[in-house]
Amino acid sequence: MSFPTLHARAEGKPFEHRSCLTPTTAKKLLDAGYPVLVERSPTDPNYSRIFKDDEFEQAGATLVDTNSWETAPEDRIIIGLKELPEEDSPLKHTFVHFAHCYKQQGGWEQVLARFPRGGGTLYDLEFLQDSTGRRVAAFGYHAGFVGAALAIKTWSWQLTHPNGEPLPGIETFTDGRGYYNNETELITQLKEDVAAGEKVAGRKPSSLVLGALGRCGSGAVDLLEKVGCPEIKKWDLPETKDRDGPYPEIIESDLFVNCIYLSKPIPPFVNLESLKSPSRKLSVVCDVSCDTTNPHNPIPIYNINTTFDKPTVEVPVEGNGPRLSVISIDHLPSALPRESSEAFSDALLPSLLALKDRATAPVWQGAEKLFNEKAATLPGGVPKKEV
Repeated sequence: MSFPTLHARAEGKPFEHRSCLTPTTAKKLLDAGYPVLVERSPTDPNYSRIFKDDEFEQAGATLVDTNSWETAPEDRIIIGLKELPEEDSPLKHTFVHFAHCYKQQGGWEQVLARFPRGGGTLYDLEFLQDSTGRRVAAFGYHAGFVGAALAIKTWSWQLTHPNGEPLPGIETFTDGRGYYNNETELITQLKEDVAAGEKVAGRKPSSLVLGALGRCGSGAVDLLEKVGCPEIKKWDLPETKDRDGPYPEIIESDLFVNCIYLSKPIPPFVNLESLKSPSRKLSVVCDVSCDTTNPHNPIPIYNINTTFDKPTVEVPVEGNGPRLSVISIDHLPSALPRESSEAFSDALLPSLLALKDRATAPVWQGAEKLFNEKAATLPGGVPKKEV
């Protein structure tokens, strides 16, 4: 039986500290018979991987130079997390990563065309599905977890900084790193934030989590409960199916964490008109779903994505209620890179173990079929392989 060599590349996206392979999953792949190569993490702290090189080496993986995948033998499978740097060179390998080009995002043609032009194949992580159609691995839980964490931090900051200073970048709270080393560090800090806010407000915040039964929503609920804020309205389809928004329960909560998957146009959950209500307590919205540019965005009170260095955008609101901040960061799990990487990689592991049988394994068959279908939609059809 032939085991393909797996080559884990270093990430090229700034401030991305997660990893598709972890030392734990690398060891399990090695034990199963796969050769595993791991590129050395860049020395630039903005690109550094949460897992140190020696952690992979101790697991038995072979360290190779950063970006050596570009000249690696064609039969290696190149495993990464985020999209490749924007270039135009043909791609000759089989790749496993999030490419963000199957939904005709901006520049999708250039991204997708690189694979057939080089004779390569893309197995997009976003679309790896099991036999029931469910994604085999996702970062949803930690997106909700970190989103709720930033909502708590913003609530406390508003109360302890009444002159309107915006919440500073996450590096301010993490010794300049821009991410938390582990969940314990984050929870410890948030409990202090809750205590500081409670001292001013005389109470802990109330929350409404929409999409609470999904991966993302369950992460948000878990965070709120772990930091001692159990007053949570846990909403999902049953609470919204028989009536349309805007929902007064949202503006009557201190925090609103949106975790739904938007698949069709729906009435807004909250809008500028509903915010005028004298019963408004709402001071923080964390839009984990981040449908910022979607014309059917159900939270049409803001129009920009925020970032870890500028986490919030203020919403001008009429009336005498509290100030209102929105968090709309589209890569929230990056703030907790170790735990989110471990959870994602562990969920992906059974599929990775099936790579030696990818010609017959349903998850990889489906991924290749989808790649071919998407490539066929390129303007002018599938590009010919360049010699």
